[in-house]
Amino acid sequence: MMHVAIVGGGLAGFSCAQEVRRGDPQARITIVDPQGAPYDRPPLSKEYLTGEMPRDKVFFHDEQWFAEQRIALVTDAVTRLDLAGLTVELDGGESLTVDRVVLATGGRARQLPIRGGDLAGLLSLRTLDDADRLRAALVPGRRLAIVGAGLVGAEVASTAVASGVEVTLVDPVETPLLAAAGALVAGRLHAMHAAHGVRVIRAAIERIEALPPTSPSLDPRSPSLDPRSPSLSRGYRLRLSDGSTLAADDVLLAVGLVPDDGLAREAGLECEDGILVDRAQRTSHPHVLAVGDVTRRRAEGTSGIRHEHWEAAMRSGHTAAAALLGTDLPNHGASWWWSDRYGVHAEGLGDLGTGSSVVRELGDGAVVDFRLADEGRLLGAAAIDAPRVVRAARRLMDAGIPVTAEDLADPSVDLRKLGR
Repeated sequence: MMHVAIVGGGLAGFSCAQEVRRGDPQARITIVDPQGAPYDRPPLSKEYLTGEMPRDKVFFHDEQWFAEQRIALVTDAVTRLDLAGLTVELDGGESLTVDRVVLATGGRARQLPIRGGDLAGLLSLRTLDDADRLRAALVPGRRLAIVGAGLVGAEVASTAVASGVEVTLVDPVETPLLAAAGALVAGRLHAMHAAHGVRVIRAAIERIEALPPTSPSLDPRSPSLDPRSPSLSRGYRLRLSDGSTLAADDVLLAVGLVPDDGLAREAGLECEDGILVDRAQRTSHPHVLAVGDVTRRRAEGTSGIRHEHWEAAMRSGHTAAAALLGTDLPNHGASWWWSDRYGVHAEGLGDLGTGSSVVRELGDGAVVDFRLADEGRLLGAAAIDAPRVVRAARRLMDAGIPVTAEDLADPSVDLRKLGR
């Protein structure tokens, strides 16, 4: 009977556990995570942040479900992985000797490599506890500076400004998400910030300075808050690359993640900005796999590829489970991402960096920007409020069905019929 220890309870680790259980009713499965039961992260920047989603709904399942599935949950941190004996050593002094290990340690919020980039009280958004701290800061009239206008920064900006917070979004990039969404969709998404009352500054942050709680530069309208919370009891001054300064009550750093590969490195696994894995999610050790944001896929001629989004994490868990079970690896098809902000739904799939652009305007702000190869092969698409079109495009891409630019551009053409 195989015993699998999964280190990390995010979506990737949970998906792996779930698929292993489906494929092997007898396997022993243990998930080790100091945060406890696995939970979903997309709501942290949206429904949970606004309070619409209660805390218990963020978790994939309750403890009873895990007990019924015979998936053991160990709330502890892993301090060491011994590859020789395939032993997982825990902070509490216990250890697990297993048959297979799956590392799903994810990533930690990236700090800015500048003076003040590591100040206490700066906010980030990777965990449920992070979301709780950020939610406490979303008080009407307070000033929030968001550094980074990628998916997380943009979604928090949307949530915060709707909560009455004065939001300033700072990013040196003219059009964030350009690689993922293409110029048209990325440009329209970025323009929504200003249209909804968010102040947008195109600049880099050169320094962050903490201001004392009594600083007169803080907004006198700010309510009295718990002085024990550093993120709420003081303000900050940001010095920008254009020579200006920005005062804020709170600062959220949304500048990406750093793969949490320390455990793997100390164990001697091959790492390069993440744990290197093959197409089956196997690491340099035959009995250790890795999934999710902590991984980088080996790719010939490159330093590796990482996809940091919800579906990519889930897919990697499914692939690892297939490798553990000895079944055929799943063919996942085109990559896909999505984002919700300002009442619109954005999504993209495939490669937006090559091919010819073909645009389908659907009215009321809905649009799809396709990428088409010369031979009629669909390479990718990005869209605003066009989920059915994107789903149809995904089927065409995965099946390799050729299409014409005329059909893609014409809103009257039902792409679903082309895929039959």
